[in-house]
Amino acid sequence: MQAGVIRSISTGLSQRGVRDHNERLLLSLIQRHGGLPASDLSKQANLSPPTVSSILRRLEAEGLVLRGDPVRGKVGKPSTPMLLNSEGAFSFGLKIGRRSAELVLIDLNGVMRHERRLTYARPTPDRIFAFVASGISEISAELSDDQATRICGLGVGAAFEIWNWPDRGASEQAEFAEWQSIDLPRELQTRTGLPVSLLNDATAACQAEHSFGRGKEFRDYAYFFIGAYIGGGIVLDNAVYEGRQGNAGALGSLRSIGPNGESMQLIEMASIRQLELRLQEVDIDPRQLWSDPQSWQTLSRHVEPWLGQTAQELSKAALSVCAVIDFEAILIDGAFPDHVRGELVDRVRRYVSTQDTRGLIPPRIEAGSIGQKARAIGAATRPIDNQFML
Repeated sequence: MQAGVIRSISTGLSQRGVRDHNERLLLSLIQRHGGLPASDLSKQANLSPPTVSSILRRLEAEGLVLRGDPVRGKVGKPSTPMLLNSEGAFSFGLKIGRRSAELVLIDLNGVMRHERRLTYARPTPDRIFAFVASGISEISAELSDDQATRICGLGVGAAFEIWNWPDRGASEQAEFAEWQSIDLPRELQTRTGLPVSLLNDATAACQAEHSFGRGKEFRDYAYFFIGAYIGGGIVLDNAVYEGRQGNAGALGSLRSIGPNGESMQLIEMASIRQLELRLQEVDIDPRQLWSDPQSWQTLSRHVEPWLGQTAQELSKAALSVCAVIDFEAILIDGAFPDHVRGELVDRVRRYVSTQDTRGLIPPRIEAGSIGQKARAIGAATRPIDNQFML
């Protein structure tokens, strides 16, 4: 299938009593296709035209969908596409990262309406909770009464076992140990009064790409997000697959080989952390990588070797995951400027083309489209999906 063709979603049921499923189905189809007339929704969902019309009237009355501009064809009456109403629902998303936390508010179409950012040397619970409380309070004060009533909840994207990040110094042990005893969803729900959903931060980034980015082009793909540490996600049959314990797609744990032949993980070979260490070795403050996107160009003599190593590691990892599932594509994104992403993807393509691919169907190597905010945006999609989508 060519890029740009959107895959179908499983069909619905017309029996009475499953209306919630059918509402979710139509909303999911509209989200995925970007707007469809009732006649096309009826065919896509395998629901009768009267059933679809009834559901759309109800969703329109609730402010979840709206009518687009009529489209006139060659014959017959103009068709009116049904669109998601951006004002229909809102959701907060929180990303807790090694170097920064981000809080965003997105609308039903995934557009980021508000954001707040906090940087730190390391994330401590008290610092994060204070940031979330003040951020939600400030953003909520800027919303109308109707918008405030349409907030679905708070989605949180955090690293798996946040207390167990690599290369912690001894001074960090106690601070990070605090996270292990905290029930993060319960604590945030108590402090904010919002329903809270927790998911892996890289899975959240994958969800953002799948809902609002290039993920619509592919049915099955693997996704790499390169932040301070690299992570990933997998999509099977048009759905982000999280696994039995929510840790599927832990691609950062793939095996690699260090410079001296030692066994290592991908996270130790293809993360921005490796670039930070290169800069520290020559007494350059690595914090500018996060605060000043232009620094990626001014530091090109140090970024260049990092790009080369990261591309080689990603090419091997891409073929390794395709040995398990024949993904049609590998999507790559990260917390870096677009030009760095483009160069990295080009290099991975070249490296993959030189590898021994006997027994494999080489995947397409493609750039993601969401960028640095993917983890926070993806976290914010979870409450909306829980309430409105399949």
